[in-house]
Parts: sequence; structure tokens; C-alpha cells
Amino acid sequence: MPDPTWKPHTAHGDLDTKERRDLPDSAYAFPRQRKEPLTDASHVRTALARFDQVEDVSDRDRDLAFANIREAARHYGVHVEESNWHDLGKRPHTGNPSPDGRGRDALRRS
Repeated sequence: MPDPTWKPHTAHGDLDTKERRDLPDSAYAFPRQRKEPLTDASHVRTALARFDQVEDVSDRDRDLAFANIREAARHYGVHVEESNWHDLGKRPHTGNPSPDGRGRDALRRS
């Protein structure tokens, strides 16, 4: 896994277009593409949830983005169970029941 390039930034919460534009590349999970800002715990969780939805990035970009997300998660106190981005999305991140009501344990057995 590459060394993370992410650095903490002072902007937090909802970011308007100007605030996003003013962020340094190092505030993003995908710095080259400037995708998925990691400015607080909520944005880290969003980046994890949307990781597989990011388009027009290479596996190398994803390697760096995951390293950046893990670094930001450590900084903001967000637990990341996965050790590799390939593991994202393989199981629910919460104990909430699925829409059919079977719950997390039933999904693991499927």
C-alpha cells in the first residue's frame, strides 16, 4: 500500500463549491482527481461508503485513496475494519437489518 498523502485540514462539515475548490489536493482521498474530501469523520465515512462508486480512477489511484482514508479515519477516530479496498462493500458496515428484515447475520450466511 502506498504512503498516504492526506493531511488534516481546517475546513469541516458541509463544504460549498468555493470551500471545496480552496482545499489542497492533500485533503482528498483521491488527490489527483480531487474526489472525496476527507475533512471530518462524516466525510471519511462517506468516502468509505461511496468508494466503489468513484469513476475514472485506476487501481493505483484506489490504493492511494484507501491509504488516505485510513489515515484520515485514524485522525478522526473512525474505525475501518477492512485492511484493503478490495474488501469494501463485501458486508454491511452496520448491524442494521437489511430491507428484508433478515439482519446482518443472515447476510453473512448467504
